[in-house]
Amino acid sequence: MDLKRHDFQLDDLLEKIQAGNHRLVALQLPEGLKIQALEMIDTLESQSDARVIVAADPCYGACDLVHNKMQMMGVDLVAHMGHSQMNIDSGMETEFINVTYDGEPDLNPVIPFLEEHRTFASQRLAESKGPNEIGEGDAKERFLDAVGRIAPLTDTKLGLVGSIQHLHLLPTYKKKLENEGYDVVIPTGGKRLTFPGQVLGCNYSGDDPSIGHYFFLGSGDFHPHGLVLHTGKPLAMLDPYTGDASEMSLEKIERILRQRFGLIMSSDQASSFGILIGEKPGQMRRGVALRLKKLLEKHGKKGYLLALEHIGPELIDFYPVDAFVNTACPRIAIDDSVRYAKPLLTPFELEVVLGVRNWEEGYQFDEIH
Repeated sequence: MDLKRHDFQLDDLLEKIQAGNHRLVALQLPEGLKIQALEMIDTLESQSDARVIVAADPCYGACDLVHNKMQMMGVDLVAHMGHSQMNIDSGMETEFINVTYDGEPDLNPVIPFLEEHRTFASQRLAESKGPNEIGEGDAKERFLDAVGRIAPLTDTKLGLVGSIQHLHLLPTYKKKLENEGYDVVIPTGGKRLTFPGQVLGCNYSGDDPSIGHYFFLGSGDFHPHGLVLHTGKPLAMLDPYTGDASEMSLEKIERILRQRFGLIMSSDQASSFGILIGEKPGQMRRGVALRLKKLLEKHGKKGYLLALEHIGPELIDFYPVDAFVNTACPRIAIDDSVRYAKPLLTPFELEVVLGVRNWEEGYQFDEIH
């Protein structure tokens, strides 16, 4: 990652600091950008009267706000960089600073994946429109998506999405893809998503039955894993940092699902559960946790509510329960479960354990709206 190709929009932040006569400013940055933090402090302090504090704890997104702590320190402005504002009241003056990357990789390497996925989507659509040629039961079996659900399609459009640093490129790539003959849509999601085409690790609400397959502009598997687990649709990826193209293979998704099913099976005889409540402002789902506790009691099992700001095996594995269920960031259970000595389930998976939901109906990705 070439950090010099990132635009941190410090001019906008300086204007905000000067206009508000802010004296103590906190910078909150995602992990990958913290290496630039001291350089940012030098710039801001040399061009304003403010003093700058770096909120140096891990930052996992715009759901992970530090405002209560910063208010106690006397901070009068928080600059949250690299994430977009969610539908969360921060409780104090906050400036969300977009960070963009100017990389614009060649489209050609990803075209073979898009062609293959469009063909697959077209076949699914054709089959779904021809129920008279096969029985309803056979039709349902053939229309199962990558995560085992019956997901009807109304069209085969290409959904163009990306991570926050690359969203400014989506209109350009939409035109390029349309010139290649694709019917492209940049989906708009719910209130938690600020921009068209945006996906979060906990929210993929822009999905629509008219979208037959996806193209993700970004790096890593974090967002692609969640997108395919939520939608069950083929996904091609183009990395703006390296120019490499790939796909989120069904083998990777099936590996995750086998792991999830194994954790469900190992929790079948569990009688006590630790219910994790996230203390981060955008992850605090107290209502879900209380509902799960009531559900466990209804099935003759014990549920203990555990509130944590940071969730890790060293903080919970010692509790004498049989398993845990996570209501904080949905990705903790999916991405980190191998780190825990005991099963760590999602709310849907707990419902499967209790017989309220059926695994055969297809996997339901846990989302925060």
